[in-house]
Amino acid sequence: MDEPFNEPRIALNRIYTRRGDAGETSLAGGQRIPKDAPRIDCYGTVDELNAAIGTARVSAVAAGDPVAQLAEILLRVQHELFNLGSILATRPEDVHARQPRVTLVEVGRLEREIDAMNESLPPLRSFVLPGGCRLNSDLHVCRTICRRAEREAVALSRQEYVSAEALTYLNRLSDALFVWSRWASKQLGVDEVLWSPNQPSSVGN
Repeated sequence: MDEPFNEPRIALNRIYTRRGDAGETSLAGGQRIPKDAPRIDCYGTVDELNAAIGTARVSAVAAGDPVAQLAEILLRVQHELFNLGSILATRPEDVHARQPRVTLVEVGRLEREIDAMNESLPPLRSFVLPGGCRLNSDLHVCRTICRRAEREAVALSRQEYVSAEALTYLNRLSDALFVWSRWASKQLGVDEVLWSPNQPSSVGN
């Protein structure tokens, strides 16, 4: 991108305002809408995803050098998700040229990171179950929240404009989180937990 996005221009001196007590909140353009509106659901889930990725990043930092690269990536993704939330919290007519957002540049970087990490992984012979280590589990939680955010963005796009880049970014990020969960287990020397359909209690009884 030729020009940087605008820096934040906010001053959070007072946390509660009582303006949301009746079940409404404000979009970036100042419009008041219900808190259960599809647009609020969508960027609220992106916010939830950001918090979950923060948890995964703490796990990555705690795991140390083998996954230090991933910890750095997750921090960048948190910034990208805040940019995504900015654009989702804004109606199309209120978007300005230098407003933070996700672009195809971010999508392309995710794709390169997916390809690079996936090259070192063995082919899957079954579906994987979340688990094996804390970081793997955290990343799978992030993946499922990301899928929900994507579904809500698709639902919103049926009613209001949502940029193609936003939808693509969420789709690619969920793929990245899956690959990162596998890569983290490999780097940490943890066996993957594979789905076995004959493990449930009903089989063989």
